[in-house]
Amino acid sequence: MEPEPASVDFRAANLYLNHELSALEFNARVLAQARNATVPLLERLHFLCISVRNLDEFFEVRVASLRHWIAYGDARPGPDGMPLAGVLARVRENATRLMHAQYETWHDELRPALAREGIVFIDGAPWSPAQTRWARTHFEREILPVLSPLGLNSAHPFPRILNKSLNVAVVLDGEDAFGREGHVAVVRAPRSLPRVIRLPPEVADAPHQFVFLSTLLERFADVMFPGMTIRGACQFRVTRDSELELEEGDTENLARVLSMELRERAYADAVRLELGEGCTPEVRQMLLVNFGLTDADVYLCSGPVNLHRASAVYDMVDRPDLKYPPFVPAVPRAFTADAGMFDTISQGDLLLHHPFESFTPVLELLRQASTDADVLAIRQTLYRVGEDSPLVGYLAEAARSGKEVTAVIELRARFDEEANIRLADRLQEAGVQVVYGVVGYKTHAKMLLIVRRERGVLCRYAHLSTGNYHLATSRLYTDIGLMTRDPGICADVGRIFQQLCSLGPAVELEHVLQSPFSLHRGLLGLVEREITHARAGKPARIIARMNALNEPSMVAALYRASCAGVEIDLIVRGACILRPGLPGVSERIRVRSVLGRFLEHSRVYWFANDGHAEIYGSSADWMERNLLRRVEACFPIRDPRLAARVFRETLQNYLDDNVQAWLLDADGRYRRATPGDAPAHSAQDWLLEQYKA
Repeated sequence: MEPEPASVDFRAANLYLNHELSALEFNARVLAQARNATVPLLERLHFLCISVRNLDEFFEVRVASLRHWIAYGDARPGPDGMPLAGVLARVRENATRLMHAQYETWHDELRPALAREGIVFIDGAPWSPAQTRWARTHFEREILPVLSPLGLNSAHPFPRILNKSLNVAVVLDGEDAFGREGHVAVVRAPRSLPRVIRLPPEVADAPHQFVFLSTLLERFADVMFPGMTIRGACQFRVTRDSELELEEGDTENLARVLSMELRERAYADAVRLELGEGCTPEVRQMLLVNFGLTDADVYLCSGPVNLHRASAVYDMVDRPDLKYPPFVPAVPRAFTADAGMFDTISQGDLLLHHPFESFTPVLELLRQASTDADVLAIRQTLYRVGEDSPLVGYLAEAARSGKEVTAVIELRARFDEEANIRLADRLQEAGVQVVYGVVGYKTHAKMLLIVRRERGVLCRYAHLSTGNYHLATSRLYTDIGLMTRDPGICADVGRIFQQLCSLGPAVELEHVLQSPFSLHRGLLGLVEREITHARAGKPARIIARMNALNEPSMVAALYRASCAGVEIDLIVRGACILRPGLPGVSERIRVRSVLGRFLEHSRVYWFANDGHAEIYGSSADWMERNLLRRVEACFPIRDPRLAARVFRETLQNYLDDNVQAWLLDADGRYRRATPGDAPAHSAQDWLLEQYKA
């Protein structure tokens, strides 16, 4: 038993890392995968592009929010105490460093390695006469007819520039056909044009040779402005605020209001301006004035302004030897028998571990429910699902056959809003009752509930998951899903759906923890229970896995637990504001992040509970928004056999990883784990082997 040190203020700012800077640190770890020579070459290119896309989203959301809070007087610092203006300055410093590393990786590592494999980009290299002739002809025939170059003057004001679109500013000399003096023109690249173009075999001098659209726009500016002298051309791209702010009082019809907001998002306030390094001071200043930005918002690019476009090459090059080996997700034996899904689940709870196991049983459960005459009602939450998903067709078919079908669709799933509005319209046309969740609280829980009459009695079946009902991500994200007929869990799921669809008061749940009501309080209580065990001299331990950790009271509770003697292991993929290993505060806390082929997405929490361990799966990270401002579900794995399997596969397996793991130091830096004298162990590779066998 260890007494809690009376002198420790667990809310002290120096005990917390900054959330925004930690998020940038995560993207540096993603980029490290692109620099890892043990990763297949085209996968390394893919990781580079992911780091670029993630940085875009960071500016669209996190930087935009910081600027908003500062501008509107809500500039309260986070738990780390850093003033928000200081956070912005540090973000610029770290983001600049990250962008420099991205282009360095592209120029110094990936392009040379790709060229050695016959995959060549000709943007900066000398072109042969045949390549030049082909490129000019291609530009004149396939690109120029689609362009609308705009010379800027009093009659042609600066155009509206779409968020993250490719543009080129061209500096001109001379007079046009109407005697107007040339100065600056803007060329917007239509989104209908491919950003990466393959050279035909007759002019290519490599098996796979490509050129960026941005290169052609710069190189053939003279074709767009005949008779004018081209003094320079500069690529640029603006990133805009992509957060949607909806107030409850303004949303009589959430779908209609959101549709109007989406039309304006492409032209929202600018937060970042990317420029080619050769941009002239005059053009730079013109762009800053038009976008309402300052020099602090400019980021210079030593190459294409959007390296993410290079990701197209992954699918354009048929080189399996340069990609991860293909795998076929396993179908659990329980689902291969002739018995129906309801009979199978009735024999005991079932667990699916994606992507190592197939998502097919989830589809099959809903398919059978849609045609089963004994099924009376289906309720499902949909956050990200994909418009072409068979799930949508099954829900529609069930509604058309007379079943009571309710879909809780979260319209505000970031960057999927338009798709979700179309999904809602399609389901409503089929007779599905569509609910848009709760204004102010995103419905992030992943739940499916089926009500079936069996021998004259109503029975319920539930599927709960840590991940979305999306076929594509089920093959790319690691998640667990539980299928159960447990009366207590199914009753709790039914109560959550009742809350979402009706206007009734909050109700107590028996087994499932739910935010924003019981999850935060329940987790704090589970931590407190471990503290009590530790103070009583009993072994106490917590292992928790999540995508991010930034909720201050959870961090403070973990600090208290560490001081009380609780051993704590956290597997946090992304941002983490907790400082592990601080003397007298977090000496018993260890934090690791695992990055590999698949995106780590499972949320799993385990509490030792004096030899009676409890383990939960959840849709929630330990973040303020998940625990306090969203509708989330946290479900227990009650079957001892399944609980042991989840512990082994999703927790202990990842604590043993010494190949793809990164270890967090108290100063916020991550260092890669190394095997040392131990056998090398990759958690994801181990799971692939287990399920292949």
